[in-house]
Amino acid sequence: MIDDFLAGDLAVVEEAVRKAAAAEIMPRFRQLAAHEIVEKNGPHDLVTVADRLAEEHLTAALTAILPGSVVVGEEAVHADPAVYEALRGDTPVWIVDPVDGTRQFVRGEAGFCTLVALAHRGELLASWTFAPALDEMAVAVRGRGATLNGRPLHAGSPAAGAVLEVATSHPDYTTPDQKRALLALDTEGVRPRPCGSAGLEYLAIARGELDGLAFSWEYAWDHAAGLLLVAEAGGAHTTVAGEPFRIAGGNALPFTAARDAATAERLRRLLAGE
Repeated sequence: MIDDFLAGDLAVVEEAVRKAAAAEIMPRFRQLAAHEIVEKNGPHDLVTVADRLAEEHLTAALTAILPGSVVVGEEAVHADPAVYEALRGDTPVWIVDPVDGTRQFVRGEAGFCTLVALAHRGELLASWTFAPALDEMAVAVRGRGATLNGRPLHAGSPAAGAVLEVATSHPDYTTPDQKRALLALDTEGVRPRPCGSAGLEYLAIARGELDGLAFSWEYAWDHAAGLLLVAEAGGAHTTVAGEPFRIAGGNALPFTAARDAATAERLRRLLAGE
Protein backbone atom coordinates (compact mmCIF):
# COMPACT_ATOMS: atom_id res chain seq x y z
CA MET A 1 0.00 0.00 0.00
CA ILE A 2 2.61 2.51 1.07
CA ASP A 3 4.92 1.68 -1.85
CA ASP A 4 2.08 2.15 -4.33
CA PHE A 5 1.22 5.48 -2.76
CA LEU A 6 4.80 6.74 -2.96
CA ALA A 7 5.03 5.65 -6.57
CA GLY A 8 2.00 7.78 -7.42
CA ASP A 9 1.46 11.50 -7.76
CA LEU A 10 2.34 13.06 -4.41
CA ALA A 11 1.17 16.46 -5.61
CA VAL A 12 -2.19 15.58 -4.09
CA VAL A 13 -0.59 15.96 -0.65
CA GLU A 14 0.90 19.32 -1.56
CA GLU A 15 -2.54 20.47 -2.67
CA ALA A 16 -4.06 19.32 0.63
CA VAL A 17 -1.46 21.29 2.59
CA ARG A 18 -2.09 24.40 0.51
CA LYS A 19 -5.86 24.08 0.93
CA ALA A 20 -5.59 23.74 4.71
CA ALA A 21 -3.45 26.86 4.90
CA ALA A 22 -5.76 28.80 2.60
CA ALA A 23 -8.89 27.77 4.49
CA GLU A 24 -7.79 27.87 8.13
CA ILE A 25 -4.49 29.75 8.54
CA MET A 26 -4.16 32.67 6.17
CA PRO A 27 -7.66 34.13 6.78
CA ARG A 28 -6.60 34.49 10.43
CA PHE A 29 -3.09 35.84 9.76
CA ARG A 30 -2.93 39.29 11.39
CA GLN A 31 -6.65 38.91 12.17
CA LEU A 32 -6.54 36.94 15.45
CA ALA A 33 -8.72 38.09 18.30
CA ALA A 34 -7.39 37.80 21.86
CA HIS A 35 -9.76 34.93 22.70
CA GLU A 36 -8.41 32.94 19.74
CA ILE A 37 -4.93 32.66 21.35
CA VAL A 38 -4.43 30.30 24.29
CA GLU A 39 -1.40 29.39 26.42
CA LYS A 40 -0.79 25.64 26.63
CA ASN A 41 2.14 25.16 28.99
CA GLY A 42 3.15 28.78 29.58
CA PRO A 43 3.43 32.18 27.90
CA HIS A 44 5.87 30.91 25.28
CA ASP A 45 3.78 27.86 24.30
CA LEU A 46 0.82 29.20 22.39
CA VAL A 47 -1.97 27.68 20.36
CA THR A 48 -4.49 29.51 18.21
CA VAL A 49 -7.76 28.64 16.58
CA ALA A 50 -5.81 28.42 13.32
CA ASP A 51 -3.58 25.64 14.74
CA ARG A 52 -6.55 23.56 15.82
CA LEU A 53 -8.68 23.99 12.72
CA ALA A 54 -5.78 23.49 10.30
CA GLU A 55 -4.84 20.24 12.05
CA GLU A 56 -8.44 19.04 11.87
CA HIS A 57 -8.53 19.94 8.16
CA LEU A 58 -5.26 18.11 7.46
CA THR A 59 -6.25 15.06 9.51
CA ALA A 60 -9.38 14.57 7.41
CA ALA A 61 -7.60 15.22 4.11
CA LEU A 62 -4.48 13.14 4.68
CA THR A 63 -6.24 10.05 6.00
CA ALA A 64 -8.55 10.19 2.98
CA ILE A 65 -5.56 10.42 0.62
CA LEU A 66 -3.95 7.33 2.22
CA PRO A 67 -6.66 5.07 3.65
CA GLY A 68 -5.54 3.19 6.74
CA SER A 69 -3.07 5.87 7.78
CA VAL A 70 -3.20 7.82 11.03
CA VAL A 71 -2.16 11.33 12.07
CA VAL A 72 0.14 12.32 14.90
CA GLY A 73 -0.46 16.04 15.22
CA GLU A 74 0.80 18.50 17.79
CA GLU A 75 -2.66 19.51 18.97
CA ALA A 76 -4.03 15.95 19.04
CA VAL A 77 -1.10 14.81 21.18
CA HIS A 78 -1.61 17.77 23.51
CA ALA A 79 -5.19 16.57 24.01
CA ASP A 80 -4.23 12.88 24.28
CA PRO A 81 -0.53 12.00 24.73
CA ALA A 82 -1.26 8.36 23.82
CA VAL A 83 -1.65 9.45 20.18
CA TYR A 84 2.15 9.73 20.00
CA GLU A 85 2.48 5.95 20.32
CA ALA A 86 1.40 5.56 16.69
CA LEU A 87 4.98 6.50 15.73
CA ARG A 88 6.10 3.15 17.15
CA GLY A 89 3.48 1.07 15.32
CA ASP A 90 3.14 -0.55 11.90
CA THR A 91 0.60 1.87 10.45
CA PRO A 92 1.65 4.66 8.05
CA VAL A 93 1.74 7.90 10.03
CA TRP A 94 1.30 11.50 8.97
CA ILE A 95 3.25 13.77 11.34
CA VAL A 96 1.66 17.23 11.39
CA ASP A 97 2.52 20.61 12.85
CA PRO A 98 -0.27 22.86 11.56
CA VAL A 99 1.47 26.13 12.46
CA ASP A 100 5.16 25.81 13.25
CA GLY A 101 6.26 29.17 14.61
CA THR A 102 3.02 30.03 16.38
CA ARG A 103 4.67 32.94 18.21
CA GLN A 104 5.64 34.49 14.88
CA PHE A 105 2.14 33.85 13.53
CA VAL A 106 0.57 35.53 16.57
CA ARG A 107 2.88 38.54 16.16
CA GLY A 108 1.85 38.90 12.52
CA GLU A 109 5.27 37.90 11.19
CA ALA A 110 5.70 35.79 8.04
CA GLY A 111 8.18 33.32 9.59
CA PHE A 112 5.83 30.39 10.21
CA CYS A 113 5.01 27.26 8.25
CA THR A 114 2.93 24.11 8.06
CA LEU A 115 4.87 20.86 8.40
CA VAL A 116 3.72 17.44 7.18
CA ALA A 117 5.79 14.26 7.02
CA LEU A 118 4.89 10.69 6.14
CA ALA A 119 6.61 7.92 8.09
CA HIS A 120 6.32 4.16 8.29
CA ARG A 121 7.90 2.00 10.99
CA GLY A 122 10.13 4.86 12.08
CA GLU A 123 11.39 5.68 8.59
CA LEU A 124 10.71 9.09 7.06
CA LEU A 125 9.40 8.72 3.52
CA ALA A 126 8.23 12.15 2.37
CA SER A 127 7.77 15.65 3.73
CA TRP A 128 6.19 18.98 2.92
CA THR A 129 7.23 22.34 4.40
CA PHE A 130 4.90 25.16 3.40
CA ALA A 131 5.39 28.80 4.38
CA PRO A 132 2.08 30.27 3.19
CA ALA A 133 2.90 33.92 3.92
CA LEU A 134 6.07 33.55 1.84
CA ASP A 135 4.52 31.25 -0.81
CA GLU A 136 7.34 28.72 -0.38
CA MET A 137 6.73 24.97 -0.65
CA ALA A 138 9.62 22.58 -0.01
CA VAL A 139 9.09 18.89 -0.75
CA ALA A 140 11.36 15.94 -0.02
CA VAL A 141 10.89 12.29 -0.97
CA ARG A 142 13.23 9.63 0.35
CA GLY A 143 15.81 8.78 -2.30
CA ARG A 144 14.45 11.31 -4.77
CA GLY A 145 15.90 14.59 -3.48
CA ALA A 146 14.36 17.83 -2.31
CA THR A 147 12.83 20.81 -4.08
CA LEU A 148 11.71 24.34 -3.24
CA ASN A 149 8.87 25.59 -5.43
CA GLY A 150 9.82 22.86 -7.89
CA ARG A 151 13.55 23.70 -8.06
CA PRO A 152 16.16 21.24 -6.68
CA LEU A 153 17.62 22.05 -3.28
CA HIS A 154 21.30 21.48 -2.52
CA ALA A 155 22.65 22.30 0.93
CA GLY A 156 26.28 22.33 -0.18
CA SER A 157 29.08 22.81 2.36
CA PRO A 158 30.30 25.80 4.35
CA ALA A 159 33.27 27.63 2.85
CA ALA A 160 36.61 26.52 4.27
CA GLY A 161 37.44 28.55 7.36
CA ALA A 162 34.09 30.35 7.43
CA VAL A 163 32.36 31.00 10.74
CA LEU A 164 29.48 28.54 11.10
CA GLU A 165 26.04 30.11 11.41
CA VAL A 166 24.04 27.86 13.75
CA ALA A 167 20.47 28.13 15.04
CA THR A 168 19.87 26.74 18.52
CA SER A 169 16.96 26.05 20.82
CA HIS A 170 15.49 29.36 21.91
CA PRO A 171 16.49 30.22 25.52
CA ASP A 172 12.81 30.54 26.44
CA TYR A 173 12.37 26.82 25.74
CA THR A 174 15.48 25.41 27.43
CA THR A 175 16.23 24.16 30.92
CA PRO A 176 19.39 25.26 32.75
CA ASP A 177 21.10 21.97 31.83
CA GLN A 178 20.17 22.39 28.18
CA LYS A 179 21.45 25.95 28.19
CA ARG A 180 24.79 24.73 29.52
CA ALA A 181 25.07 22.08 26.79
CA LEU A 182 24.27 24.55 24.03
CA LEU A 183 26.75 27.09 25.41
CA ALA A 184 29.50 24.82 24.03
CA LEU A 185 28.66 26.25 20.60
CA ASP A 186 29.60 29.75 21.74
CA THR A 187 33.18 29.28 20.63
CA GLU A 188 35.62 30.47 18.00
CA GLY A 189 34.46 29.62 14.51
CA VAL A 190 30.78 29.21 15.43
CA ARG A 191 28.13 31.92 15.63
CA PRO A 192 25.02 30.56 17.42
CA ARG A 193 21.69 32.36 17.56
CA PRO A 194 18.21 31.50 18.90
CA CYS A 195 16.01 29.72 16.40
CA GLY A 196 12.75 30.88 14.92
CA SER A 197 10.36 28.40 13.34
CA ALA A 198 12.15 25.03 13.42
CA GLY A 199 10.73 24.09 10.03
CA LEU A 200 12.10 27.22 8.39
CA GLU A 201 15.51 26.71 10.04
CA TYR A 202 15.69 23.27 8.43
CA LEU A 203 14.72 24.84 5.11
CA ALA A 204 17.49 27.42 5.51
CA ILE A 205 20.01 24.57 5.88
CA ALA A 206 18.61 22.75 2.85
CA ARG A 207 19.00 25.87 0.71
CA GLY A 208 22.52 26.57 2.03
CA GLU A 209 21.67 29.75 3.94
CA LEU A 210 22.29 28.31 7.43
CA ASP A 211 25.15 25.97 8.31
CA GLY A 212 23.57 23.98 11.09
CA LEU A 213 21.26 23.78 14.07
CA ALA A 214 21.32 22.29 17.55
CA PHE A 215 18.05 21.51 19.29
CA SER A 216 17.34 20.17 22.76
CA TRP A 217 13.79 18.87 22.27
CA GLU A 218 12.57 15.98 20.13
CA TYR A 219 8.86 16.36 19.33
CA ALA A 220 8.45 14.66 15.97
CA TRP A 221 6.15 17.31 14.49
CA ASP A 222 8.88 19.93 14.79
CA HIS A 223 11.65 17.84 13.23
CA ALA A 224 10.39 15.06 10.96
CA ALA A 225 9.72 17.14 7.86
CA GLY A 226 12.92 19.14 8.20
CA LEU A 227 15.22 16.20 8.88
CA LEU A 228 14.17 14.51 5.65
CA LEU A 229 14.38 17.79 3.76
CA VAL A 230 17.96 18.36 4.92
CA ALA A 231 18.98 14.76 4.22
CA GLU A 232 17.57 14.82 0.70
CA ALA A 233 19.33 18.14 0.04
CA GLY A 234 22.64 16.47 0.91
CA GLY A 235 22.86 17.35 4.60
CA ALA A 236 23.24 15.19 7.67
CA HIS A 237 22.05 14.88 11.25
CA THR A 238 23.21 13.20 14.44
CA THR A 239 22.45 13.13 18.14
CA VAL A 240 25.07 14.06 20.70
CA ALA A 241 25.71 10.31 21.11
CA GLY A 242 26.62 9.98 17.43
CA GLU A 243 23.41 8.15 16.51
CA PRO A 244 20.72 8.99 13.92
CA PHE A 245 17.77 10.92 15.30
CA ARG A 246 14.77 8.63 15.95
CA ILE A 247 11.42 10.24 15.29
CA ALA A 248 9.68 8.07 17.90
CA GLY A 249 11.86 9.58 20.62
CA GLY A 250 14.38 8.36 23.16
CA ASN A 251 17.23 10.36 21.63
CA ALA A 252 20.38 11.53 23.35
CA LEU A 253 20.07 15.31 23.32
CA PRO A 254 20.95 17.83 22.04
CA PHE A 255 21.03 16.78 18.39
CA THR A 256 22.26 18.59 15.34
CA ALA A 257 21.54 18.84 11.63
CA ALA A 258 23.89 20.52 9.19
CA ARG A 259 24.69 21.17 5.54
CA ASP A 260 27.10 18.23 5.36
CA ALA A 261 28.31 15.31 7.48
CA ALA A 262 31.60 16.98 8.43
CA THR A 263 29.80 20.02 9.83
CA ALA A 264 27.30 17.85 11.71
CA GLU A 265 30.17 15.93 13.30
CA ARG A 266 31.99 19.14 14.22
CA LEU A 267 28.89 20.44 15.98
CA ARG A 268 28.25 17.10 17.65
CA ARG A 269 31.76 17.03 19.11
CA LEU A 270 31.31 20.51 20.52
CA LEU A 271 27.98 19.57 22.09
CA ALA A 272 29.50 16.41 23.54
CA GLY A 273 32.47 18.28 24.95
CA GLU A 274 34.94 16.17 22.98
